[in-house]
Amino acid sequence: MADSSAESRHDQPVPHHGPGPDSGLDTYWLHPNFLALTPDQSALESASVTLIPVPYDSTTSYRGGARDGPAGIIAASAQMEDYDPELDLDVAALGIHTLPSLEPHMGGPDRMVQRVRRAVAACMAPGRVVGVLGGEHSLTAGSVEAHLEVFPSMSVLYLDAHADLRDEYQGAQWGHASAARRVHDICPLALAGVRSLSLEERDFIRDNNVPLWPCPPDGDLLPADEILAALSENVYVSVDLDVFDPSLMSAVGTPEPGGLNWRQVTSLLRSVAENRRIVGFDVCELAPSEGPTACTYTAARLVAKLAAYSVALRQSR
Repeated sequence: MADSSAESRHDQPVPHHGPGPDSGLDTYWLHPNFLALTPDQSALESASVTLIPVPYDSTTSYRGGARDGPAGIIAASAQMEDYDPELDLDVAALGIHTLPSLEPHMGGPDRMVQRVRRAVAACMAPGRVVGVLGGEHSLTAGSVEAHLEVFPSMSVLYLDAHADLRDEYQGAQWGHASAARRVHDICPLALAGVRSLSLEERDFIRDNNVPLWPCPPDGDLLPADEILAALSENVYVSVDLDVFDPSLMSAVGTPEPGGLNWRQVTSLLRSVAENRRIVGFDVCELAPSEGPTACTYTAARLVAKLAAYSVALRQSR
């Protein structure tokens, strides 16, 4: 008979440990942590940020490969300098703990969303920010559900080239094309960077007064004050990397021309962190094989920025 506890075991984050600092071997190990942090820099007990890699892309409808995104981000981060000159901050000093990859649930995207919810909930603690590394964008709903249990007045800033507001797509209500709709079902939502949507989604936005800011022309910054007014004090940030223009980020499942540049995205995220409290985040839809290596590095840099903004700018408020 199969072990009835297997499902519950797989739904819990698994702690991992390398050799201790007194083992004499620690210097020689390559740690599968974001920024290649050593165990003393990434201990869960002292971490202000916990990252959960989720290699899942079962509802992808165009170009696959988002399941390889988390591993790509972690590998690329090992090549980054820890120091952030914008913030005059050693990002490694924040304490960033990287969990092992969450095992995909093959029972369907709704089951995977609940697995993500349980994993994120198990990692949350006072003063700690949990970030999910996708994987496809459907995973966001699970992380948002977990955060809502702790921050019931939370809102979501959703950066994406696509509205993702279909009630269902290709028979799936919990797929990547319905991720924002599932978030909207449970909490306030503000969309930015959108430049592709269906008539159904346009009507839903109008009928439900969903705040949406398209890409501004000529590289202008997004109207941060307007966006902030649509957000509550506690904010969850969800980034689909296709919000960027394909000239910067082509390694995504559904690239869309006319997107945001690096300054437009990071300026908005910094404004949110300076004026609200970022309580959690996800970065999704990197498909490393669909673009140059620079895309994977850019995604890793964005994760580091979100971690730094979420913690350092909160502490400075």
